[in-house]
Amino acid sequence: MDAINQPLLDVRDLSVAFHHGGNTSVAVDRVSFEIKRGECVALVGESGSGKSVSALSILRLLPYPTASHPSGHIRFKGHELLSMSEREIRGIRGNDISIIFQEPMTSLNPLHTIGAQIGEILQLHNGMRGSKARERTLELLTQVGIPDPETRLASYPHQLSGGQRQRVMIAMALANEPDLLIADEPTTALDVTVQAQILALLADIRKRLGMSLLFITHDLGIVRRIADTVCVMNNGKIVEQGPVEQVFTAPQHPYTKALLAAEPKPDPAPPRPEAPVVMSTDDLKVWFPIKRGLLRKTVGHVKAVDGVSLKVRQGETLGVVGESGSGKTTLGLALLRLISSQGPIVFLSKDIQGLQFKDMRPIRRDMQIVFQDPFGALSPRMSVGDIIAEGLSVHQPSLSPDDREARVVKALQDVGLDPKTRFRYPHEFSGGQRQRISIARAAVLEPSFVVLDEPTSALDMLFQAQMVDLLRELQRKRDLTYMFISHDLRVVASLASHLIVMRHGKVVEEGPAADLFKNPKSDYTRALFAAAFRIETAPGGAAAQ
Repeated sequence: MDAINQPLLDVRDLSVAFHHGGNTSVAVDRVSFEIKRGECVALVGESGSGKSVSALSILRLLPYPTASHPSGHIRFKGHELLSMSEREIRGIRGNDISIIFQEPMTSLNPLHTIGAQIGEILQLHNGMRGSKARERTLELLTQVGIPDPETRLASYPHQLSGGQRQRVMIAMALANEPDLLIADEPTTALDVTVQAQILALLADIRKRLGMSLLFITHDLGIVRRIADTVCVMNNGKIVEQGPVEQVFTAPQHPYTKALLAAEPKPDPAPPRPEAPVVMSTDDLKVWFPIKRGLLRKTVGHVKAVDGVSLKVRQGETLGVVGESGSGKTTLGLALLRLISSQGPIVFLSKDIQGLQFKDMRPIRRDMQIVFQDPFGALSPRMSVGDIIAEGLSVHQPSLSPDDREARVVKALQDVGLDPKTRFRYPHEFSGGQRQRISIARAAVLEPSFVVLDEPTSALDMLFQAQMVDLLRELQRKRDLTYMFISHDLRVVASLASHLIVMRHGKVVEEGPAADLFKNPKSDYTRALFAAAFRIETAPGGAAAQ
């Protein structure tokens, strides 16, 4: 094949096996696909189907020799990547091929500032230092929608929201304008307005640089808007592939049909005005001081939550939506007394704001949280069974070992995981599977109030719909009260009884969810809903504007 017609990336008959002791499991089974110059290919499928493993194989980022390739070839610009030396593949990584990882908190170095981490890439590959590197870093942060980028150069990853961390990862991947960008769930943690901006940015860069894109996602709406070709994976195999419109309009494989049909059913818990109030606050504030100078004097405040009032009644779901950094997660953490705040917090008719740690501990059984980043929230040194059982050991020490084990098994079954996997560790699961483990850990205590911080963001469409059904079933069976934080408004619409819209730490609009979705009052809410429910597609795989 001549160089002009040669695909940029050619994956042929690729298999990936993992070896644990004397056992071997095949995660990817003889997959083949190619990416032309300037083309966007999407890999879709359920969590654990082999999408990320296939992508990591391209840059040889799997844990060798635990992982091996029983068969296959990966050719980039005609060169075989699997036979390259470590030195040769390092020259490819970050320069010719870049990757955006699924979990930014574990991919960013917690000991280095954002500016230093982006600058390191520019220095290693382009020799760019000093003012030029700073200027390019600011340009990249601006491109990916980081507000006030100059103030963020000295920030550490833990000082950014989940969506902001994801945008920093995208900026790092685009720093050297690669020929091929591998994007592993790059918009998972982003709100819908920024998601649209990122997709438009990627489409613009593809057009301007002729960059190719391998896009891994469970969001079929994004696939339709940005991809030219789609490959559907299931159980390590590509079961169907072809042009996006062809696969979406006339799917052939039963799994593809099930994937396209998966959609959370809009059946939210009805409002219950007579039910007792489970959680309430009035004029709640969470202000973080900005300190500067040698004496670290406070020169201002970041008003993460600024005067929020709310009530959540028993059996209801409060949906909290807004852009990344609007204060949604901070509000949830403050209500659970996991961060300091000002203002009354009344839980089950008791003001818990001033309680000491030892007084809060018995209450924590009744209030749980599912964190946004499942990898960072699960101890890497504990098995899944021990992680789920830990809360039972603390809050229900009288349970026998057999009863505790039975509760763990039931919790795993409830979230769609094989109980036999309870002896494995978090790093052995996909991102979506880790999120289900987090939900099982919260549900096993049978709490009264649960803060769900983006609980379905890492789940594919099939399991997202199943998880919504599970959360709804648990709510009705146990009369649970949820605070559901999400940027996925379709999921929010399927669960929320009441809705508040946040921006810059304030509530810009609130009311019954059904009324708000039908008739939003503020311009910001209308823009948010328009971005979320837009269904147009743009020709040529570009993001719809």
